[in-house]
Amino acid sequence: VQLVESGGGLVQAGGSLRLSCAASTRPFSNYNMAWFRQAPGKEREFVAGINWSGGGTYYAVSVKDRFTISRDNGKNTVYLQMNSLQPEDTAAYYCAARPGSLGILTTADYYTYWGQGTQVTVSS
Repeated sequence: VQLVESGGGLVQAGGSLRLSCAASTRPFSNYNMAWFRQAPGKEREFVAGINWSGGGTYYAVSVKDRFTISRDNGKNTVYLQMNSLQPEDTAAYYCAARPGSLGILTTADYYTYWGQGTQVTVSS
C-alpha cells in the first residue's frame, strides 16, 4: 500500500489548507485512515481519524472544530480540511492506514502504512 500526501505549504495564522492522501490500495474501504503530525523535537501525535465508511470520525482536542477529516472511497483518497490555522499547527503531516474493522485508533503503532509526509507551516 502506498500513500501519497499533498497540499501542504506556508499559510498565515487564521488561514486554511486542505491536505489530500491518495492510496494505491483497493478496495480502499478496507482501511481505517488517520492523520498524524510531528513537529521538530516532538513526538508524532494523532490529529484525526476516519473509519472505513466515512461514517465515523474522531479528532484530537487541539484540532476539534477547526479540522475536518473526510474520505472518498471511489477516489481512494482521504482529506484533511484545516481551518483557523495557528502557528502551533506547524508540523509535518502524515497520512496513515490500518486494515480491519476495529474502528478509529489514536496510537501510531497500530497503523501499518504511512505516507512520506507533507509540511505545513503557519506564520504568525
